[in-house]
Amino acid sequence: MAKSIEELRQFSTQVRRDIVRMVTLAGCGHPGGSMSSADFLTALYCNEMKHDPASWKRDGKGQDMFVLSAGHVTPVYYSLLARCGYFPVEELATFRQFGARLQGHPSVQKGLPGVYQASGSLGQGLSVAAGLALAKKLDGDPERVFVMCGDGESEEGQIWEAGMFAVHHKLDNLVAMTDWNGQQIDGTVASVAGEGDLEAKWKAWDWNVIVADGHDFAAIAEAFAAARANKGSGKPTMILFKTDMGHGVDFMAGTCKWHGKAPNAEQCAEAMKQLGETPLGDF
Repeated sequence: MAKSIEELRQFSTQVRRDIVRMVTLAGCGHPGGSMSSADFLTALYCNEMKHDPASWKRDGKGQDMFVLSAGHVTPVYYSLLARCGYFPVEELATFRQFGARLQGHPSVQKGLPGVYQASGSLGQGLSVAAGLALAKKLDGDPERVFVMCGDGESEEGQIWEAGMFAVHHKLDNLVAMTDWNGQQIDGTVASVAGEGDLEAKWKAWDWNVIVADGHDFAAIAEAFAAARANKGSGKPTMILFKTDMGHGVDFMAGTCKWHGKAPNAEQCAEAMKQLGETPLGDF
């Protein structure tokens, strides 16, 4: 059953609580992009994507698939997988521990349910997702492939090669999302590489391009509905979600400083206070 906007808000708030606590316990990790993408990924996993933890297999047959191209933002990924039932929520406490399944970047070595592809070498995930989408078409599988890229990651040339491939093969079962928060590890994306207008660039490649507020659940739902309606057009979809790095905690928001930095205990406590408790409860 689809979640209401209020239920999605509570869910994403809990995901943010998980993110901050996981990174604090580990003493390392990437909270900034995890926080900025938490809302639209919550909507994806809770309301949009066809998936079933009970019958999950890595071949993805008969289910929608998701690839995390920006593989460093595993805190949001693992929280969503756990909260959706892929593995026990208590396992989030093992994040980045030696030998744990929840590594700093997604790994398939230990068979973590929900993870289709190891990722984190930036720029590669869109290529993987395009290959999966093509395989589904060849297999006659009607389901879709979703992938999340970062705007800083999109400086990688392989992103644009994959974009060309997806158009050439008419992969209208591919839905890419960019977490367009304007920040990367060394500063603003504009100051590091000056990507310019991503909307115009993806349109020039002949993608179906949608721009939406990545923190407004009504706008997110509209964006996913538009992407769904595009299936059959022969065009892949790119949703550019405008977001705020570190969204939800005032001292993390809008800055690259929390791209890959762990809060201390005092900062974690302050973040928990700002986020507020949810009925889902902490791990």
